[in-house]
Amino acid sequence: MNVQKFRKKPVEIEAMELRGGNSRMMDVYRWVESNIGSTYPPCDDFDHDEGTTGITIDPADGQIVIRTLEGDMKATPGDWIIRGVQGEFYPCKPDIFAATYDSVSGGAA
Repeated sequence: MNVQKFRKKPVEIEAMELRGGNSRMMDVYRWVESNIGSTYPPCDDFDHDEGTTGITIDPADGQIVIRTLEGDMKATPGDWIIRGVQGEFYPCKPDIFAATYDSVSGGAA
């Protein structure tokens, strides 16, 4: 077995924390939508084309669902929504976010 070690390259990302409340949720929704340029309609079965990206709010529980290349990912309050180096969006749990990222703009992470 040839096990190797790697260090993650330092890259800057943009992120918003998803907090409770409709206003903050809509801020995140609009940010993602304006950068992706697409949404998909809320429904119970997300049977859309593979590779389609977008954002919706799940009518069952009101949480944000982000369609990523890896599939639909649900974001809950406290999660961070990350815009990656290629413009992709995905949610990240707060403990993983805190262990992985440091603020570069002086704001609290």
